[in-house]
Amino acid sequence: MRGALSPRRHLLLVGLSGAGKTTVGRLVAAALDAPFVDLDEEVERHAGRPVAVLFQDQGEAAFRAAESACAREALAGTPAVVVAGGGFFDDPGNRSAAHAGALTVYLEVEPATAAARLEGNAGRPLLAGGDPAPILAAMLGRRRAGYLTAPHVVATDGAGPEDVAERVVSLAREHGGW
Repeated sequence: MRGALSPRRHLLLVGLSGAGKTTVGRLVAAALDAPFVDLDEEVERHAGRPVAVLFQDQGEAAFRAAESACAREALAGTPAVVVAGGGFFDDPGNRSAAHAGALTVYLEVEPATAAARLEGNAGRPLLAGGDPAPILAAMLGRRRAGYLTAPHVVATDGAGPEDVAERVVSLAREHGGW
């Protein structure tokens, strides 16, 4: 006889810009018939302006505070697929809240792959004014240890968004009550 099903947990995707979090997150949400929450979009909705403008006007610290507040709100609501910004896991409080309230999946990507995926995609304040590959490599150097606290890692290099989404859906069904 099979045991009781686990209650559904939020599914939180973390990783560098260019890992495919938003694209994969939307596919996963559709496959699971789950709400989709992009924390960047939530910050923009609450702030009433684009993330890039918030960065310019108030700095990264203000953005990160708004992102954390939006994450707390999302994680307190109905289980959903939640996509965090690349620096979300820099904050130990965010990691702790995520681990307590969500099944966290790190979408792993090599900086060169991420840079190629982001080519021509403006509006990423931390990548402005330079070659994205070395900037992303430096970010990964600082963030990798935090990302690796996620209990699940899915490599995205050489995989299409549908394949990555399929792996994440499997994790959500196996470990997240979906």
